[in-house]
Amino acid sequence: MTDQVKELVSKCLQARDKAYCPYSRFPVGAAVLTADGAIITGCNVENASYGLTVCAERTAIQRAVVEGHRQFRAIAVTCDIKDRFVGPCGACRQVLLEFGSDWTVYLTKPDGSYKETSLNELLPLAFSPSHLAKN
Repeated sequence: MTDQVKELVSKCLQARDKAYCPYSRFPVGAAVLTADGAIITGCNVENASYGLTVCAERTAIQRAVVEGHRQFRAIAVTCDIKDRFVGPCGACRQVLLEFGSDWTVYLTKPDGSYKETSLNELLPLAFSPSHLAKN
């Protein structure tokens, strides 16, 4: 594991601890690695009107965009499930794809162990911005 991946995994674990999830009690943390090496974190933020809840991955992307980032290399995602690796929901996968398909995704357990995969593997045959250009 490179130092950069260690930091990315560590920061997603720290972000999970900041989750606001009084309804589901399912904390999620995410950390995105930008093309220039910055790491931006996010956590899930729930709302009593459930549809207004924002996932950790989208929080991290939105924070990164506000800070001027548009190109990304990787994301680490974690939750409290200890016995298997859990990936981003479908909506988050689609949001990640908005910024390119060449993402490395680190599905991370609470103990810091992770499985490396890719956005292409998690979202095959995806609808992307390039489809809109063909009309």
